[in-house]
Amino acid sequence: MPSSHLVRGAGLTGYAEIARAGGLDPHAMLRKVGLPRRCLDEPNALISMEATCRLLELSAAATAIENFGLRMAATRHISNLGPVLIVMRQESTVLGALRTMLNYNRLLNDALLTRIEQAQDLVLIREELVVNSSVPTRQSMELTVCVRVQLLKELLGPDWQPRAVCFTHRKPRDTSLHRRYLSQQLEFNSEFNGIVCNAADLQRELPAAEPVLASFARRVLDTELSARRVGGSEAVRHLVAAMLGNGRCTVDKLAQHLGVSRATLHRQLSAEGEAFSSILQSVRRDVAQRLRSDSDRPLDDVAQMLGFSSASAFAHWYRAAFGASFARSRRETDRRGVRR
Repeated sequence: MPSSHLVRGAGLTGYAEIARAGGLDPHAMLRKVGLPRRCLDEPNALISMEATCRLLELSAAATAIENFGLRMAATRHISNLGPVLIVMRQESTVLGALRTMLNYNRLLNDALLTRIEQAQDLVLIREELVVNSSVPTRQSMELTVCVRVQLLKELLGPDWQPRAVCFTHRKPRDTSLHRRYLSQQLEFNSEFNGIVCNAADLQRELPAAEPVLASFARRVLDTELSARRVGGSEAVRHLVAAMLGNGRCTVDKLAQHLGVSRATLHRQLSAEGEAFSSILQSVRRDVAQRLRSDSDRPLDDVAQMLGFSSASAFAHWYRAAFGASFARSRRETDRRGVRR
């Protein structure tokens, strides 16, 4: 299993205020998940993404604030992106700005995998948090998607609305805040987390920016990015998570995407004591456990999202991997009170 992913301390902007409003001591909660007290005051400090996810889930449960992450997102501003924002502003269109931001995504949150897909008149912005399956991500995902929507509203104007906002987890009891900050069109138990936009909206032009300042910011970011390049097995794990549900997650397609031969990819993984097959199975286990505990998707849908050709193939794999059927595991999870 990969080591803990990192996110900037800015990812906790608004946490202390929401925690206190719910009757919590934010610093006591930080200690509980092993995060340093200073991360609330140092936005550029790098902290564990896994611990951050646990912090938000524990805080949501302790305060009974089901939309804890969403409330945090409402306090954000585009300026939280720092020098990345300066480089984004240099692009001529909103879509170009988004693609530039994705180039530097690892400097903001190296557990976040974002993909932009265009289909005719629509653009899908898919979000995936690549963390251990034992780490719950509902609050962090709602925070992530809401921040992305807020960013688009900053670029396109406060009246802009996405076509839909989607989450793989189940529908919360109260969606009023989701409709206020995200969209009137919400899809829960969806096949992906993210945003559906009109392609024409993202082709809107941005006002000209200061090129000299942007050039300096880009050099700073490129230097930092070069120092934090992801390793071979970690890159493969990210790509497997991205390609899992579309039937293209093969070692040949992966090698092609990375620009290396299949043999080279095999050597690189072997040098780290890894193999493509073991990484694929690890990611499948993680996604299966998350869908089991926080989604109402039926067996056929789960099978497709994990890249299986049929529900029966998935059911056979799941029983071999976990020693029980998917339905039985979901019922047992229900009884233990893991699902909410």
